[in-house]
Amino acid sequence: MAGYTDAAFRSVCIDKGVFFTWTEMVSAEALSRKNEKTLTLCNRAENEIYFGIQLFTSSATPIAQAVREIIGLAPSIIDLNCGCSIPKIVKSGSGAALLRNPRLIGKIIRTMKNETDIPLSIKIRSGWNEASLNYLEVCAAATEAGVSLVTLHPRTAVEVFKAKARWEHLAILKRESDIPVIGSGDLFTPDDACRMLATTGCDGVMIARGAIGNPFIFTEIRDLLTKGTYESDISAEERLGCAIDHLRRAVRSKGEAKACIEMRKHFCAYTRGLPDSSAIRQSCVRAKSLKEYEGIVKSYLHRGRELPE
Repeated sequence: MAGYTDAAFRSVCIDKGVFFTWTEMVSAEALSRKNEKTLTLCNRAENEIYFGIQLFTSSATPIAQAVREIIGLAPSIIDLNCGCSIPKIVKSGSGAALLRNPRLIGKIIRTMKNETDIPLSIKIRSGWNEASLNYLEVCAAATEAGVSLVTLHPRTAVEVFKAKARWEHLAILKRESDIPVIGSGDLFTPDDACRMLATTGCDGVMIARGAIGNPFIFTEIRDLLTKGTYESDISAEERLGCAIDHLRRAVRSKGEAKACIEMRKHFCAYTRGLPDSSAIRQSCVRAKSLKEYEGIVKSYLHRGRELPE
């Protein structure tokens, strides 16, 4: 989710009903060198109360200073990412590469624990590959070292997103774990989320790719859990209005030029599935200002009125 879950996107998701949010992955090495650009990735959204800062590292060396750098931001939890399978992260020895060395994971967690009383969590996959499905071992090592929460994406690092997520691993981990277990993987509808909760017994679900271009999923999940039903018919006006709101928040947090470039991928996701939407996507990938985006949306909707503030 790096490059997607910035403060602007998280703030939109909060308004749509998400309970807890996580920052993008943040380099512990860069934080330890007091890199200002990296530190901005840890900033809270304007409406963010409960949030976690997600760190990645290949060793325990930079992690103590990295934790010290973010303590002042008062995150609700600090997460060690051991699940990212992006090649450049894995090649550095970080993310899912750590699954091959549970002892090192324990060492990193203990180093973090020595620096703060803020709860710690870990994000893992089922294992590095099919021959090393060691999620129980990794969770046990992390729990012994001091983590309070584990999130499992039940695919191997080698599988990335190609195979079907094996939710049965979540059920096994929940039975064996002494700490709360959050489930992730193949959650694209409210029904998926409720089915995972029901079939695995996990304590919560983490929505990732399913929220890109669709923050409405959080409202839908909450409605399904509390009311037993949800409204799935999101109009083009509502969807594109949300996209413009998202962009406005991004402009406030990072400036118009950067926000408009980074927003292109989000707009492509927001328009996916809308009728005759290829033209709007072709226009948005060239848009350079908020005014251009607003004009493109108004033209698509065939409305001359102002978009809602």
